Amino acid sequence: MAILGVLYLLSFWYNPLFGITNLLLLALVLLFFIDALVLFRASKRIIAERALPEKFSNSDANELTVHIHNKYPFQINADIIDEIPVQFQKRDFSKEITIPARQSASFSYFLRPTERGEYVFGHLNIYLNTKISLVKRRYRFEKDQMVKVYPSFIQMKKYAFLALDNKLTLQGMKKIRRIGHTMEFEQIKDYVPGDDARTINWKATAKRGNLMVNQYQDEKSQPVYAIIDASRVMKMPFKGLTLLDYAINSTLAFSNIALKKKDKVGMLTFANTIQNHLPASSKKTHLQTILEVLYNINTKFLDSDYGTLYNQVKRKISQRSLLLLYTNFEHISGLERQLPYLKALSRKHVLVVIFFENTELDTLINQKATTIPEVYHKTIAQKSEYDKKVMVTTLEKYGIQTILTKPENLTVNTINKYLEIKARGIL
Repeated sequence: MAILGVLYLLSFWYNPLFGITNLLLLALVLLFFIDALVLFRASKRIIAERALPEKFSNSDANELTVHIHNKYPFQINADIIDEIPVQFQKRDFSKEITIPARQSASFSYFLRPTERGEYVFGHLNIYLNTKISLVKRRYRFEKDQMVKVYPSFIQMKKYAFLALDNKLTLQGMKKIRRIGHTMEFEQIKDYVPGDDARTINWKATAKRGNLMVNQYQDEKSQPVYAIIDASRVMKMPFKGLTLLDYAINSTLAFSNIALKKKDKVGMLTFANTIQNHLPASSKKTHLQTILEVLYNINTKFLDSDYGTLYNQVKRKISQRSLLLLYTNFEHISGLERQLPYLKALSRKHVLVVIFFENTELDTLINQKATTIPEVYHKTIAQKSEYDKKVMVTTLEKYGIQTILTKPENLTVNTINKYLEIKARGIL
């Protein structure tokens, strides 16, 4: 059309060009109608489907696939615009592909959610054009598809696979040397060189006439509880996820490992009141129950009540258990207020307090201060980092196990601590 405009302008000085330009304009109009006719002459000439997984895994890259089938007897060019859920705030999604005549094509893309809940997709818009490219036809498919975002089951499966494949060290898992052995009897077997002489069963030896030894196994069905603080201190975000979501993802991955170790896993969440209490169990279906409970946990913008937590644990958890408490303390005064309750919990149970390093302060700590405000900010950041180390020392002084970790290393460090406690027979 720009060329036709220039030709019409030139025809003002060269009159024969006016007729030629009119013919070219007529040809353009004819091409337009031909292009429109071949695109719109029949309905449902294209079929498209957005293949969603059954559920999304929070904080992980989830794959979606779009399938398109071309029923036209010629090649088409497709511009796909998917209406992605508002939680992603992604309004520039576009994909261009070419589909041969009467054939299918597909492509995949990934979405990384950072919040649990329901995500609703809008229309799958497809704009088609031929090689002439004067007209586009829009098709719309798959309106209001909904998918739920659950705690990170992809992370859970990854650690479960590595545990079964004995490759946990690749992800930072430590090998803990076992001190002594547990006293849960498994069987009596023939002695072989290298067996502990202290485990010789003299009665069985006298009966069989051969040296026989007792074989022991790891203690099983020990109760382990994940206690999640859902108060306002867990709303702090790091790399798109709140501390609460990091704790939830870690709880799911850790629970899966503990269940595979034949331990009983339970869960408790609290803020100003007790929100959820799931008794410890080792049933095969228990992991799905944990997943559903974790899906519905939300941060309460209130202070946590450790007195209520202590009373609940005292009444509901009578057997000595491993308690993994996911919380956060930014100031020593905050820890000191809750210390009496933590000491009381540790008297009857093995308590592990898990809290977080403030990684946002690393930039301030590591940068060189050149002005007075920068010196002030760096000093405050260093004081905050030092306070965290003092908290660890204070808790360990009273026999309370601690994990001070970066949010992204939470799952690895939690599983390491669990394996360490199991290996040393502390529980």
